[in-house]
Formats: sequence, structure tokens, C-alpha cells
Amino acid sequence: MQSFSLKIFFILICLLITTVDYAYSSKISGPKDITEKANKISTIKDTVVAIDTSIKSSEDNSFLKNKITYNSSDSLIFDMENKKAYLYNNAVVVYEDMKLEAGYIELDFDKNVLFSRGIPDSSGKIVQKPISTQNGEKFNAGEITYNFKTKKGKIKDVITQQGDGYIHGRDIKKDSNNVYYVAHGKYTTCDLEEPHFYIGAKKIKVIPEDKIITGPAELYIADVPTPLVLPFGFFPNKKGRASGILLPAYGESNQWGFFLKDGGFYFGASEYVDLALRGDIYANGSYGARAYSNYNNRYHYSGNLNLSYSRIIDGDLELPNSTKHNDFLIRWTHSQDPKASPNSRFSASVNAGSSSYNKFNSIGTNNYLSNTLQSNISYSKTLTGTPFNFSANALHSQNTITKKVDISLPELALSMNRIFPFKSNTRVGNRWYDKIGVSATANARNEIHSGDSVVFTNSTLQHMQNGARIQVPISTSFNVLKYFTVSPSISSGSSIYYQSIRKHYDADKKALVTDTVNGFEMANDYSLSTGINTRLYGDYFFRTKRLKQIRHVATPSVTASYRPDFSESQYGYYHEIQIDSLGKTDSYTRFQNGIYGAPPVGNSGLLSFGLNNTLEAKIKQQNDSGSTFKKVSLIDNLSIGSSYNIAGKEFKWSTININGRTKLFKLLDVNAKATIDPYQVDSAGRRVDYYEWYKKSAQTFSDLSGRRLGRLTAAGLSLSTSLRSKEGQTKKKTTDKSNKDEVDYVNAHPDAYVDFNIPWTLNFYYNADYSTSYVAAVLTKKIIQSANFSGDVSVTKNWKISVSSGYDFTNKKFTVTNINIYRDLHCWEMRFRWVPFGFGQSFNLDINIKSATLKDMKLTRKKDWYDYK
Repeated sequence: MQSFSLKIFFILICLLITTVDYAYSSKISGPKDITEKANKISTIKDTVVAIDTSIKSSEDNSFLKNKITYNSSDSLIFDMENKKAYLYNNAVVVYEDMKLEAGYIELDFDKNVLFSRGIPDSSGKIVQKPISTQNGEKFNAGEITYNFKTKKGKIKDVITQQGDGYIHGRDIKKDSNNVYYVAHGKYTTCDLEEPHFYIGAKKIKVIPEDKIITGPAELYIADVPTPLVLPFGFFPNKKGRASGILLPAYGESNQWGFFLKDGGFYFGASEYVDLALRGDIYANGSYGARAYSNYNNRYHYSGNLNLSYSRIIDGDLELPNSTKHNDFLIRWTHSQDPKASPNSRFSASVNAGSSSYNKFNSIGTNNYLSNTLQSNISYSKTLTGTPFNFSANALHSQNTITKKVDISLPELALSMNRIFPFKSNTRVGNRWYDKIGVSATANARNEIHSGDSVVFTNSTLQHMQNGARIQVPISTSFNVLKYFTVSPSISSGSSIYYQSIRKHYDADKKALVTDTVNGFEMANDYSLSTGINTRLYGDYFFRTKRLKQIRHVATPSVTASYRPDFSESQYGYYHEIQIDSLGKTDSYTRFQNGIYGAPPVGNSGLLSFGLNNTLEAKIKQQNDSGSTFKKVSLIDNLSIGSSYNIAGKEFKWSTININGRTKLFKLLDVNAKATIDPYQVDSAGRRVDYYEWYKKSAQTFSDLSGRRLGRLTAAGLSLSTSLRSKEGQTKKKTTDKSNKDEVDYVNAHPDAYVDFNIPWTLNFYYNADYSTSYVAAVLTKKIIQSANFSGDVSVTKNWKISVSSGYDFTNKKFTVTNINIYRDLHCWEMRFRWVPFGFGQSFNLDINIKSATLKDMKLTRKKDWYDYK
């Protein structure tokens, strides 16, 4: 009865499909039930869009722990007698975590075996080859056989990705532990079906998420065997970091002989930190060692540390004229995620070492030409709920030419944000004193200044300079007559020292003696200032079609400031002493060695004048929605400034400084500056307290012919622009043809088509400086000009060329020139870096595999700057 019911069920389903021509789905209890209840082949075949059938496990089919879901877009055939099912065209089978897609799939329910392969298309080409996905791994194969019960399989003509690499195999067997055994296999990092290169081996064992092991292997490039043969191969197949050997680069240096460079070992300690140890060795006895470490605690902090040491020998060590250079370098960068601790932050940027390290060990031209090393380690904290901020810094500055080192350790600062002590939140209305603001800063630091070879000696440490300074500025602002803003301020400061000096003349020794006195000393100073400014508008209207208006905005300002003469005896900071046996005297301050200096000498009553100008136009534009107005800047800024010292005894006027900035045609940035001195010079070239305006014999203002406000003593002009291509922009000769005809026309006449879709950039900078000076009473005018440019062009999607250079017009020489050529070779890449002449003359050619797994498989040819000696 059950067999008859099942037959009737299949007949009804087939009739329904034939009549309605619609997709359906059916669930069958299990393969054993089917074969017991049917003894003939049932075919489901029609123009069915999809078939979705699930087979669930039954008590007598316990190997099927989960259901098998399968479907196909053409037909599904059940062979009840042989207990098989056949799926045609876009067939899919899903069991547990395995998914199989193929043109043809055969299920053998008696043997628990699945078989799949591709199918031929109308031209006979095999398409819809099997694709298997399991545990995140994907296989492309010619044929796949899989046993559901043992979970073992056999794969022919397979391509599978393992980490960054791909395994190609003629025959592959898979055991129950997901270990793959490949016969006649290829390992490559090229993702093409026919790879550009591969390491071929007769036997390959793949342990997913662990390693890939091969027997005797040989490197093939374009299917051509190379002499590179290995007795075995071992490739990491783990996600994340893995430890391993870093292969060295080899070559020959004209200066130091044959070498092995950058060899060592990499420790992939964890996901948070790693360590690379590298070393160099040269035939003449020179060597170097480096340690690199990167660390990253996500959402907390990250950084890297680089420790380097080298011993470079110039010449033959056995000869007396040979020289040895022992150098070191420390580089450390550390940054904190702002979200880790919003109220505090720690950062570090350390770049310190011996003065000659970059000379003999620099990798790039920029390092070789750099003559300063600077470091800064800082910690800052905002005191929550208060207006105070705290910071601590350790600073280092080193000049590799003069070999002078300046260290500030530590430098502490406590600052108070501006507060308004007289402002009341409960009082109705505002008072003029509500805007009075007070802020404060307290700074303390300890400094060392010495040569790099004696920086940490006892003598240097004993001559440390230290001190503290407190500054309290008080300021406010208010409007006068509605349009004027007045900003008065007062600033007071105190410098605190723990050492001071005393000088006296020793009559017996006939010498000036300086003594250092330990003890607390304080030097106070203060200054007052008041500024007033306003803004003036000038509008010019036009009746032209496009230009409608030009607006000139002028911002004049006047500032009066006063500072007393702290060298007066009432302050007690400066002292008059005898300096020689003739009774000659001079003044000195006991704070002259203080890191914050001494209170300034001389009265200062300055009136400072400034005038800032901007100029913009309003242009009418037509578009689809009508007419609109667009603002165009004509002059971004033009400022003029000078000052007059009322308290000064001579040279009361300062120089007149003029600065201007604009942008022409939206492309060219123009910056100009000039310095004008209002005073004359005498015949000896010395500046005299006599206005240039009165240089003519007539000393009146009525005769303006030939007069000038001052002498042009300095000027500068800089031009810069940055140009780049517009992506996707193309330009063709106009044609009335249809799209198809146009394509045919362009193919037949390629010169009728110009392609501008070539990414490129061009940066240009020109600078000219003019200055005057008097040498032996002779006026000398000096002009320094230089031009720099850089740019790159992608000749094709695989070729890119970049160039940077410049020209010094004064010395008539090119500046450092760099030429870089990059070629994308799909799974390989080529980089050529060349400095053809001048400082750092060198070249470096690298041809290497892109993938990090085989990054040490490369060809390097180089010649460093020292090999050109």
C-alpha cells in the first residue's frame, strides 16, 4: 500500500509540473525509504526553474546527522532501483558545513557517496565545474568525490586557496581530519587558473590553519623550470603572525665588498606584539644589527620600536689609514587611542643616535640629507571638574653637523584655562567687568647643552640649567561707539631660579671673577597693552552682464603696549661692576645664565599699526535653475604693519612689513612679502637715525619727487600649484554615428580618439628671496632662487612613474633628484628607485612577489651612495 501511494504521489507531481510549468519543492523521508517503496526510475524533468529537496536522517540511516539539501535548475532523476539521484545544471548540495555547486551531481545513497563534475556547453567547453566550500575553504575542481559517512574525498584538477597561497593539484585526497594530500601539485600566490609562477612538487601535504609541506620542489616561471630546486618546502598556513627565518639579500659593495643584508629571524609572539631581528655582514669586516618590534593593543595604544647598531670600516682594516665608525640609532613611536582615556594621553616620538649613523646607514635620501634628530615623549592630563591641565615632556634635539645636543628633561607645565571671576550666573544683566578673563601657566624645566660624546658625563650633568616660570595674563574686550573693539590686557610673570651668579673684579689677579651661588632667586616682570580695531567695507557695483560687485574689507588696528626698564636700580636685577684695571665699568644681571633669561633692559612704549585687506568679487552665473551669484576671492590677504617706540631714544620706527596672499585661476597660489627700512645708511654702510624720506637735500614734505618711505631691504615671492587629472574624463572627435558605429569607427581609426583617462599629478613650487647687506661700505644685493617639482603618471594601469627634483638658480645646480618606476606584474611587482646624480647618488632595483608569504623570493640589485666614492 505504501509503494502504491508513493507511485501515485510521483505521478501527480510530474503531471503538476508538466501542466503548470512552475517551480516546486518536495521533501522525502530518506534514501532507504525511497528504495524500499519504489522499484523503478522516477524522472522529474521539465522547464523547472528550481528544485529543492531535503533528505532527513532516519533511524536506519544514522550516518546522516543532518539533512541533505539539494536542488538543480534543469532536472532531477531518482533511480529507485540503484538508490541514486542525478542533478543536472546549476546543481547544489548542502550537508552540514559543506556546500557543493556543479553542473552535474550524482548522489549514491547506498554507498553514501557524492560525485560531481562540469557539463559541456553548446560549444563543447566544460562549464559549471565543481566548487566546494567547507570550513571557510573553497575548492575549484574538475571532479569531486565525497563520502558523507567517512567524510573523506577525492578531488581531481583542483584549485584551492590556502591562506595567501593557492594549491593546484591533479589528484587530491582528503581524510577525515581535513588534511589534504596532493599529487603533482603546484603552490603559488598567483590567483590565475594558469599561474605566472609556481613551486611544483610531486607530493604536497596541506594541513589547514597550520602548514603546507612539500617533497622535492622546483620553481617554475611561465611553466618554464628554473635552476632553483629545493629538497623540501615548508610554508606557513596560519592566519595571523607566524615565526620564521628572514632570508638575507646578497650583493657586492664597491666600498665594503660582498655582503649579506637584512637576514635574521621573525618572532610572531602574539596578536599584540612581534619582533624582527636582522643583521648585515660585509666582506671587509663591517657589520650591523637591528631589532624591530611593533605592538598594538586595539582601542588602547600602538607603536613600534627600532634599535640599530653598526660597525662600519672604511678601507682595509689592516692598513693604518682605515677608519672605524661605531654608530647606533633608537627610534620609538607610541600613540594612544583617544577613546582609551579621554582625560589623559601619552605619546612618544624618539629619534636619537650617533651623529654619523645616517651617513653610513641611511636607507633613503631624506635620511641621508637630514642633519637634525629630534625626540619628544609627552604625557598630558586634564583635571576633570577643574580648569587645570597638566603636561610632562622629555625633549631632545641634536645637530649631526655641529654634534651639539640639547636635552630638556623633564619639562613640566600646569595651565589654567581662561576663567571669568567677576561673571555671575545669578545676576540679571551684563556688566563691563563680566568679560575680564584670567588664565595662568606654570612651567618648570631642566636642560642640558653639550656635545654628543659627553652628554651623560658627570661634568655635563653638574652644569644642568633649571628653573620655573609663572605667567598670569588678564584681558578683556568691549565695544566702543558700536563699531570699535577695545582689548586691554596686562601680563605678569615670575622666573624662579635655584642658582644665580655674582661677578666681581679681583685686583690681585686683575681679572673678572664669576661665582655661582646656590639659593632661591626670583625675577619678576610685567607689561601692559591695549588694542583697538574695527572693520571697514567698501562696495563697488557694476552694470556688466557677469561682474556685479567688488567688495573691499579693510581691518585697521592700533595697539599700545608698555614695558618698563628692568635694568633700573629700583628693581635690583642689574648691577654695575668694574671690569678691568683701568676702572672701566659694565652692568650684568645675576640671572644671565637662567634658562628663561633675565627681565628685559630698556623702556618700551610701542604703538603698533596694522592694516589687513581682502578683496572679492561677485560673479553672475547661469545654470538650469536660473542665475546664481558666486563669490570669487581676488586677494586673500594683504597686510601692512609697523610700530613706533615712544620710549625709544633712537630708531623709534620699526621696519614696515608687507605680506600678501592670493590664488590665481584657482590653480596658482601666490605669496609675496617685503621689508622696508625707513632709515638711511651712511657712506660706511651703517644704519643712521635719519629717515629715508629726507634723503633729498630739501627736508620738507611738500616736494614729493624722488622721495620714498624707506629702503627695500628684503623681499620674497613664492608660487605653487598642484595639478591632477580628472578621473574618467575622455575626449573624442565628434561623430554623428550611433554607439555601435562609433566604436567600429574608433577601432578602424584609432587616432580619431584621444584618451585623457590617465591618472597623473604634478606639484610645482618656485621661491625667490631678495636681501641687501653692506660689506665694506659696499651695498650687496643677493637673490636666491629655487624651483622644485614632483609628479607621477600612470602610463598604464600597471606602469607608474614618479619624479621629484629641483633647480638652484643661484648655484646653478640641480637639487636632489629622485626617479621611481613601478610595474605591477600581477602577482609580482617591480620597483626601481634612482638618484642619478648629486647627494645620495644611488639606485635600487627590486623584483619580488607581492604576497607576504613569499616576500623573500625576490631579486635585488642596488648601488648605494658610498659605492660611488
